[in-house]
Amino acid sequence: MKKTLVTGLVVIGLIGVIYNGYRIVVPDPADELPERYVADESADFDLLETYALQINAPITSGNRVTVLENGDEIFPAMLEAIRQARGSVDLLTYVYWSGRIALEVAGALAEADERGVEVRVLLDAYGAAKMPEEVKARLQDGGVTVAWFHPIRWYNLNRLNHRTHRKVLVIDDSIAFTGGVGIAREWTGDARNPDEWRDDHFLLEGPIVRPLAGAFAENWRDATGEVLAEGVSFARGSVSGMDPDSSGSARIVPAVTAPRGDFSTIALLYWMALARARESVDIVTPYFVPDGSVLEALAAGARRGLRVRLLVPGPHNDSWLVRVSSAHLLGDLLDAGVEVYEYQPTMLHQKTVVVDGRWSVIGSANFDNRSFELNDEIALLVDHEPLARRLTAGVERDIESSIRLNSERLRDRPIWDKVGGWAAMALREQL
Repeated sequence: MKKTLVTGLVVIGLIGVIYNGYRIVVPDPADELPERYVADESADFDLLETYALQINAPITSGNRVTVLENGDEIFPAMLEAIRQARGSVDLLTYVYWSGRIALEVAGALAEADERGVEVRVLLDAYGAAKMPEEVKARLQDGGVTVAWFHPIRWYNLNRLNHRTHRKVLVIDDSIAFTGGVGIAREWTGDARNPDEWRDDHFLLEGPIVRPLAGAFAENWRDATGEVLAEGVSFARGSVSGMDPDSSGSARIVPAVTAPRGDFSTIALLYWMALARARESVDIVTPYFVPDGSVLEALAAGARRGLRVRLLVPGPHNDSWLVRVSSAHLLGDLLDAGVEVYEYQPTMLHQKTVVVDGRWSVIGSANFDNRSFELNDEIALLVDHEPLARRLTAGVERDIESSIRLNSERLRDRPIWDKVGGWAAMALREQL
């Protein structure tokens, strides 16, 4: 009896140690979303103005946003911008892996540094862990300053889960790129086959460049202890924009997020967008594992008559665990009337939300708890109907290459997918 008691106490102690260790590495999220909003009788509040008020962020006017679709458009534009740089190049990315494009970008960065441009590269230590030695050598030999965000060490495990998932390239503080694209062979091409991922990236000009430069500076300071003061870049602070009254001008609220507050500004953005929508919401995301509040907001929107379309990866998915977790959550959405589509040709990696054909959300954030609560992200809320139309056209074109999911197809999933999805809910905050 005594031996059994001791054994039981040891087991309980081990469970306690494991649990407390997990809580150190994975802190409890403090994500609190509102229950309702207050507006006038029409309830047609301006989403951009209201969101800017909630997160105390500036509204920038006079911006230009150019959509770059897939690697065949994205990488030539980025490489040309690096090659044209005269003063500074700041690159922050989560993924920097292998392939010819990885060497080509490294070569362009090194050549810029060699001609006197100040080049800084900041890589997430987990996301870019697969960077080949030849790419590192090209950057080092070219004199490029490279820093790593939160290297994984035994003594800083409490930072293990805090990654920077931002993708930012700022050139001479006058133009910037952001979106979902990593630097690797997977993003090259034009989504013609499973080896060429489907993704969008965005070229930004105007005052919005400054907050994106600030996102780089924030993570750089965290990684290196260095403050990038005014004047260290070629044109820091001198960004000019378009005429705010121009038809090509976009108003943008930047949500440069980090998991340090008492709520998720990205989850709040999605919740507010669903609350404000009167006609339609289109969501394109590679990883769909939101928290319960956002999930219920989606279902509630469809039940009140919104056309809600959700486009996610189909058979080509780089995370089985996320896919089965996502499928586990889709039943209630289908019952509520949400249209769910699975993209067939290749891995879908876009991160786009379009509301009522007017407001768009672009950037690095996925529709999951990791982006809501754990990662540093970039989310830009854009009020610009031409951009919304352009993105909606892309969604509709991709839907043509998708299969619409229904309850029967969901029930017919393999049993191991169903079991995996159920079990993965224990890790929902990590997905």
